[in-house]
Amino acid sequence: MRFIPYIKKKFNPALRGNFRQKRDFHLAHLMAGLIILMLAGCSKPTSAPEPATALLKFTASPSPSQTASPIPTASRTPTITPTSSATLTPTTTDTPTITPTPTPDYPHAIAIMRAFCRYGPGKAYLYSHELKTGDHAEVHGRNSSASWLWLKPDNLERHCWAAASVLQVEGDPRAVPVVRSRLPHSTLYGPPQRVEAYRDGDQVTITWSRVWMTADDDRGYLIEATVCQGGVMIFVAVQTYDNSYTLTDEENCSGTSSGLLYTVEKHGYTDPIEIPWP
Repeated sequence: MRFIPYIKKKFNPALRGNFRQKRDFHLAHLMAGLIILMLAGCSKPTSAPEPATALLKFTASPSPSQTASPIPTASRTPTITPTSSATLTPTTTDTPTITPTPTPDYPHAIAIMRAFCRYGPGKAYLYSHELKTGDHAEVHGRNSSASWLWLKPDNLERHCWAAASVLQVEGDPRAVPVVRSRLPHSTLYGPPQRVEAYRDGDQVTITWSRVWMTADDDRGYLIEATVCQGGVMIFVAVQTYDNSYTLTDEENCSGTSSGLLYTVEKHGYTDPIEIPWP
């Protein structure tokens, strides 16, 4: 073994100062590193950044001020105590007595022979119904002289006219009113045309143009007139197949004479034409 001899060197004071500076420098770096490590260990692990959440910004509108409404105070409903009412005794009301209207006591008629019952008071009118011997009817009307009676036969739903001479009447036929009945109307043919009248003293002649009708339908013409005869105004009805007719009309009556002219076919009568009475 070789021993190196220790040589004691002489200490230099300048070297001591450099050594201290280097030592302090290293200590400072060491302390700084320790502090960094300690801070790193104490810090929390960094987490991944959360996605930013979009925030909607709402501007709060001031709500309308509410006016406090007074709460109605519940009023106590008075309890109605039922009052016992007196029991009403029903008043007995007398039922009015219905007085039956007396049925007119019409005269009764019985046919004493077979006879025609017609649409008007005279043979000039169309046939309506046949009365057989023993047929019963009520007398509801009459003509002015009561020579023709307006009957309601038991076996017929309408009225018709019959001569008083073919009837046996129980009661007064003059007690019933004078009647002007409606004639059955027909439009199959027209009324007479060119109706004229002229007077010769007490005679008035009426003329007209002839109306064509089939032989089966043709019942001629009917004149209804009010004329003066014997100083009184009377009603007359005349049927004719001619196109002229002459009536007696005296001039010493206070009444006014007049007349109507019809065309007649077997079903009825046309509208009448007023005769221009002279």
